[in-house]
Amino acid sequence: MSAFKGGIFDVDGVLVDSPHEQAWRESLQELMEGPWSDIRDQTSWSPEAFTSEVYHQRMSGKPRKAGATAALEYFGVPDVERRVTEYGDHKQEMIIRLIKDGKFSAYDDAVRFVIAVKNAGIPIAAASSSKNAKLFLERIDLANYGGSGNLHEAFDVDVSGRDFAQGKPHPEIFLTAAKELGVEPGDAFVCEDATNGIQAAKAGEFAAIGVARADDTDALAGEGADLVVTDMGTIDVDRLASHELATK
Repeated sequence: MSAFKGGIFDVDGVLVDSPHEQAWRESLQELMEGPWSDIRDQTSWSPEAFTSEVYHQRMSGKPRKAGATAALEYFGVPDVERRVTEYGDHKQEMIIRLIKDGKFSAYDDAVRFVIAVKNAGIPIAAASSSKNAKLFLERIDLANYGGSGNLHEAFDVDVSGRDFAQGKPHPEIFLTAAKELGVEPGDAFVCEDATNGIQAAKAGEFAAIGVARADDTDALAGEGADLVVTDMGTIDVDRLASHELATK
């Protein structure tokens, strides 16, 4: 087969170890222990109940409103429609503070893989549901990886944070990225860390690389990922030229 002609990357959890999970968790705790304390006993929420598993299975990869709704419904919070905007806005204020304070880090293996794919002549796109993706990418200095500029500048296309009609697991975000790259879905691969992201990639007929950052190799494989890795540095970039997803 011909070479892959495009690579599409989720950001949070693939390229960046971001504080999204922390912000969602701590924002809800502040609300439950503050202005929403009167309804706390009507819910199943507790600090201990908001686990990483809850975040990754129900919220990761979703736009802000959808993520907030998923959390509030999971914990049985009453009047979800009335509270979802307050929760989403509170989380956004917190994450902006965390980003500005540098409370995140890049995954070195992922940044080096992006650079290698770019150097192989494959156009690349960033495709995150988060409106904060650009802020993260702009703060990753490629001088630390032998390059120049910031990571955001390495991407040919960025469709992150747009108000798509349908969020993941619908493939709209990835289909848009492919269209703007000028490639067909079958000629592109998607890198995702969330099960709903893998579902979206496969629904759009993309090849899918699952990045298991949360000890969830089986879950990603179960959703149809063509390759699952815990370290993106193990992916064989040379074999992308023959339309293969494989490790070295």
